[in-house]
Amino acid sequence: MTSTQAAPPLSASPPLWRNLRFQALWIGMTSSTLGVSVADIAYPLVILALTGSPARAGLFAAVQAIGEIIAGLPAGSLADRYDSRLIVVAAEVCRAIVTTAVVIALITGWLSLPLLLAAGALLGIGQAVCTTARTLLLRAVVRSEQLTAALAQDQVRTNGAAMAGPALGGALYSIRALSHAVPFLFTAASFVVALATAALLPGRADHRQKEQDQPQGDTSGSGGMLAGLRILWDHPVLRPAMILFMVVNTVGAGLDLILIVLLRHQGVPASEIGLALGLGYAGSIAGVLLIKILHRFQPGVLMLSMCLLWIPIFALLSVPFGPWWAAGLLFIALLCMPAVQVTGDVLVIQRAPAEQRGRVIAAGMTILGLGIPAGFAGCGLLLQYLPAQAAMLTLAAILAVGVGYCATKRELWQARWPAP
Repeated sequence: MTSTQAAPPLSASPPLWRNLRFQALWIGMTSSTLGVSVADIAYPLVILALTGSPARAGLFAAVQAIGEIIAGLPAGSLADRYDSRLIVVAAEVCRAIVTTAVVIALITGWLSLPLLLAAGALLGIGQAVCTTARTLLLRAVVRSEQLTAALAQDQVRTNGAAMAGPALGGALYSIRALSHAVPFLFTAASFVVALATAALLPGRADHRQKEQDQPQGDTSGSGGMLAGLRILWDHPVLRPAMILFMVVNTVGAGLDLILIVLLRHQGVPASEIGLALGLGYAGSIAGVLLIKILHRFQPGVLMLSMCLLWIPIFALLSVPFGPWWAAGLLFIALLCMPAVQVTGDVLVIQRAPAEQRGRVIAAGMTILGLGIPAGFAGCGLLLQYLPAQAAMLTLAAILAVGVGYCATKRELWQARWPAP
């Protein structure tokens, strides 16, 4: 790891709203996330217009996900070795260039499926690199005692962009000017804002934090690209926690698809289905307000209790009581999600060795990322061979098995919050 001159200790931390470094980072992350969310709608729409094939539109999403998964572990190693600020700037420059190339090809009529698939792979790689480096920057610009509050604000960013992005992307794509290139211009501009805010951060902040965190004489920075996976697997708390998160992520990946099929079978119009899902996912925004309250429980108790609560909710979603029944249950389930996600982030960020933190974060994201395509494919197969209600009950059973296994791990029940 590149050596740097030690910096003087940070003074008493200001509130997050007065922490200009955190606010700059948060604005950049919000801009980038919203741009990606808009693009996630625009790319399938332009591929459908270009080819008329839903399968090829799905292929773009698959290529993008594969790029993100493949780049996950190398991104962690890169973040541990080099300045995270410069990594974010370089990655956002690349994503802005790729998106601008798509805009130019779209306007000039040179856009093709191979070009779009190449863009998808590069954007997936950039997403993995940016996410890992920004997580390290977040840890560097706030004190340990403010980490939970900072991650709670990060949940607002993530969930807010997930709710606003699809509607904004669809509205921008409907603008016929520049051959429907407006949403891609918006996304490219969002990457430029993100790189500009990252450039405002002090250089090598993450390395100064690592030097403060790392004990004297610690040489555990070795271990290569797979060090993060080994740390997660060897840790008695992180291993069952990651298994638990992977089960939830895998089961939840295809939940929307099964709910849509369930509601369609009940004769619910598409507009009401979209409204019901939107109201349900509003729970993930409202749940941010519960993070501080729920974090009064110990982390293992919180994670296992919330995941146990989701089992009957999944089962009740199979009951055909209409869209507002589904929306209410989904809202209740997602109220708990921000607190659970922040719990996992705190455990990983605080318990990982400072000099290997990037690789541990990247390993966790890669493990969770693997569950998403598996969940989509699995739910598709369930719907192919089973009625939608049976498919939902199968998801509840899979969740029960996964949570039940993790609940047998005494280390997880007894887990304590890491000391700052």
